[in-house]
Amino acid sequence: MFEVLPHLAPDPILGLSASYREDTNPNKIDLGVGVYKDEQGNTPILTSVAKAQKVLLDSEKSKTYITPQGNQGFIDGMLALLLGKSSPVLLADRVAAVQAPGGCGALRILSDLLARCNDNAKVWVSDPTWANHIPLIGSAGLTIETYPYFDKASASIRFDAMMDTLRKVEKGDIVLLHGCCHNPTGADLTNAQWDEVLEVAKEREFLPFIDVAYLGFGEGLDEDAYGMRLLVENLPEVIVAASCSKNFGLYRERVGLAAIITADSETRKIAQGQIQSIARGIYSMPPSYGGALVDIILADEALNNEWVTEVNDMRNRMKSLRAMLVQNLHDNGSPKDFSFVNEQKGMFSFLCITPEQVREVREKHSVYFVDSSRVNIAGINQQNVETLAKALVSVL
Repeated sequence: MFEVLPHLAPDPILGLSASYREDTNPNKIDLGVGVYKDEQGNTPILTSVAKAQKVLLDSEKSKTYITPQGNQGFIDGMLALLLGKSSPVLLADRVAAVQAPGGCGALRILSDLLARCNDNAKVWVSDPTWANHIPLIGSAGLTIETYPYFDKASASIRFDAMMDTLRKVEKGDIVLLHGCCHNPTGADLTNAQWDEVLEVAKEREFLPFIDVAYLGFGEGLDEDAYGMRLLVENLPEVIVAASCSKNFGLYRERVGLAAIITADSETRKIAQGQIQSIARGIYSMPPSYGGALVDIILADEALNNEWVTEVNDMRNRMKSLRAMLVQNLHDNGSPKDFSFVNEQKGMFSFLCITPEQVREVREKHSVYFVDSSRVNIAGINQQNVETLAKALVSVL
């Protein structure tokens, strides 16, 4: 049976990781896989998470299944974090939500829900977008289109072109928007630009699909939620996929949230049943552990404050890494002005160099990142930044 299967090319990022592991250069640098790393190159367990693990170990009394909906404390805490504790849509009982296996699981659950509503619907994604958006959404049977977003030549958002396209989107289509810290470019909409997106959403009556995987890594937890909360509070329907992988450091626990903001509480009940049905059909019950940890952290004032401090520390460190890279590139005589890197936000940046230059810096200097020129800023540290800067300057 299996001999009929075609050979698939390796995933670009996973393939890079394999090449990096095989590289014997002691000065090799990994800027590919999108995980936060500390100064020693480790992905740490947050102190707040370690404390929550001890609380859970002492308090958990059963290993039976949790419901398809997931840990209700986790859901309530995450909705308050994302939308605000006094969000009018929460007070009006307009939000259906389930705990999902990671942000990927949330994206897939919501995509399957959209297919149930209208299997002919189009989902518009930014050009470029996170590579896994395409298979996750497309595998649900939805048609994918793109809207302009980023210009490598100017290292800036193509906002006018983006808006021109969104003004042509048909009623009932879905527009995928990155809530903050755009992956892969690091280029985020300003608050004023979000205001314009809201107006065109009202005008064209499309459904915003917000992916928020890096809340707190841009300007702050509340600041990064501006666009999402703006749309949620001013439109009848919005869907949100959230991940706890980055800001809680729970990568391997696979913790996410799929949320649907509906026009009224009666529709919410219907939507709740539908997403639980979808979850049941895909994986039956979500894993408990990671969601329980998030619940403990968000429900305990001291732990929550400690976690917020850790998120702030990670964000500020990545900002300092950006500045350090830009300064080192300048000091090493870069013919290209990389100051735009300081304006980008979150874990990722587009360096806006060519695929040929990316491959050259990989082959000659053992610096690993994808051909699009997306780099994981968190992979930089004080020990490797000068090596990285010299390698980049050598291929420009």
